[in-house]
Amino acid sequence: MSTNGREPAGPDGEHAVDSTAAPVIDPRRFRNVLGQFCTGITVITTFDGDAAPIGFACQSFAALSLEPPLILFCPTKTSRSWAAIERAGRFCVNVLAEEQRATCATFGSREPDKFAGIPWRTSELELPLLDDALATIQCTVDSVVDGGDHYIVIGRVQALSESTDSGRPLLFYRGQYTAIEPEKTTPAPWRADLDHFLTTTTLDTWL
Repeated sequence: MSTNGREPAGPDGEHAVDSTAAPVIDPRRFRNVLGQFCTGITVITTFDGDAAPIGFACQSFAALSLEPPLILFCPTKTSRSWAAIERAGRFCVNVLAEEQRATCATFGSREPDKFAGIPWRTSELELPLLDDALATIQCTVDSVVDGGDHYIVIGRVQALSESTDSGRPLLFYRGQYTAIEPEKTTPAPWRADLDHFLTTTTLDTWL
């Protein structure tokens, strides 16, 4: 046992590091640092048990697998919308366009009827789809993994669509909305070293 407050020295004379000691990370600094990573914004939707549409704004969305086609998103454990999605077993990811800042604000609020005044329709898979979204990805819940104060929800893609308009995405960066500059919307040429990116769309474009 150590008598000087330090870990006992190993065979080579060096002191062992206590790998069980968790570092204390300031939550505000955590948010600020992670805010340097620019993300898109989605709205996750489904119908509740009373056939009413529900949804919430979600920044933590990502592609996961091509074969099989899987995506993921991360709701807080206290989310009532997630509880409804879990019961329904299916959901739709609506990728927001730059013009949908008000939509994002509504779905990120505690408004009782978030769909009021927002154009939407019911899909063939009986899920709420936002009309002006850049893309919609309809999924069934494949699995759920614990992720601290969030869940990591893995969805199996059942259907998807994209807007025919050349819209730009709504982005979130450093704690505020942002968007792609007009002259920066042309997709870059396809490169072989990026072929493993899940978001590669064709042989001559990647996002």
